[in-house]
Amino acid sequence: MIASSTSGANRQREIYSKGFAGRLPIVPIDPIKLEEAAAAKMSTQAKAYIVGGAGLESTIRANRASFEKYKIIPRMLRNVSERDTSIQLLGQKYPSPFFLSPIGVLEMVHPQADVAVGKAAASLNIPYIFSNQSSRPMEQVAEAMGNSPHWFQLYWSKSRDLVASFVQRAERCGCSAIAVTLDTTMLGWRTRDLDMAYLPFMEGRGIAQYTSDPVFQKLMDEVEPAAKQQLTFQLLSGLITMTKNYPGNGFFSKLKSKRPIKAVQKFVSIYSNPALTWDDLKFLRQHTKLPILLKGILHPDDARLAIDHGIDGIIISNHGGRQVDGSISTFEALPKIAEAVAGQIPILIDSGVRGGADAFKALALGATAVCIGRPYVYGLTLAGEEGVKEVLRNFLADFDLTMGLAGCKNTSEITRETLI
Repeated sequence: MIASSTSGANRQREIYSKGFAGRLPIVPIDPIKLEEAAAAKMSTQAKAYIVGGAGLESTIRANRASFEKYKIIPRMLRNVSERDTSIQLLGQKYPSPFFLSPIGVLEMVHPQADVAVGKAAASLNIPYIFSNQSSRPMEQVAEAMGNSPHWFQLYWSKSRDLVASFVQRAERCGCSAIAVTLDTTMLGWRTRDLDMAYLPFMEGRGIAQYTSDPVFQKLMDEVEPAAKQQLTFQLLSGLITMTKNYPGNGFFSKLKSKRPIKAVQKFVSIYSNPALTWDDLKFLRQHTKLPILLKGILHPDDARLAIDHGIDGIIISNHGGRQVDGSISTFEALPKIAEAVAGQIPILIDSGVRGGADAFKALALGATAVCIGRPYVYGLTLAGEEGVKEVLRNFLADFDLTMGLAGCKNTSEITRETLI
């Protein structure tokens, strides 16, 4: 049954009781106001990188609009006084259908970054998929989470040795699955970032998985010194930030070693690999015993190919609308993919999820679990670890109430028949 800490009714009572005493929620509960408040607090660069998308951002809009195409049909007199929001996934039972999507460079909005998110997720036993582009090494976040479930997102770089090292580190720090992101073998045309000519990785942000990796440290030795550029205030500022972000003590010793510059140069040169094919997945299977999921699947034929290649699960994703402008929305892609998969492997979905009703609809159309993305970053922006926790508690409460009010006692009762 649902724990009292995540019961929607209990969450409502808590909010109203605090309100009676003059205390408002620490983050806005309305998802639109949550985004607006967080965006207002972010730097211009952070807002562009986190809130923005590719091109005209039509995919971001489609991700939200597509959830409106289906309506929930509540059923009455079903005795939903006790509800069970748990799901089964890859042989494990989870208390809710929610996972946290990997989002990189969280240091742009809060100094505790991924660690704060990990602690908040652990407090509610919500699995957190560590970002390949995190601001803290995976080992540090795993330690903060203890025995709570966590996965690792892999960006497949041009170095197979580095790929192997990442997944082996993920195994050692207790990750229970690898989610390979397939839709970012090249960066999408992200107009907000391009208008500012700003990419956080150039300042050494979001590359903690790399600089903490022994294989990457050896790869840095191959880097030739960068060509000298005319010194400007902007360049000097960037070099200072880059050096500060590089691990270790002693600013001037780090600067003299040129390791911070080499780290960024090497990262930029091997970050992504557009030459990947289905055959490359054999290499990954040879280097990890963990379940492998493919993130970025949008076509039913790719879902079938994933099954043919022995993949353990898929994540329907368009990268939150940050890669292909005009792409199909994830919720639109779900029904045909669910039909193609036919229950053979689990399906997760992200991009555009903003509340419990969205999660309900996704499960009704065949998803096993639902991943939360930007909203938890907005909570982090506004109130750190506690802000993330409050956002997640609101998702849990909203889903619990939606399920009960729709006449479902457990997630297995959320079927296609609950929608029109």
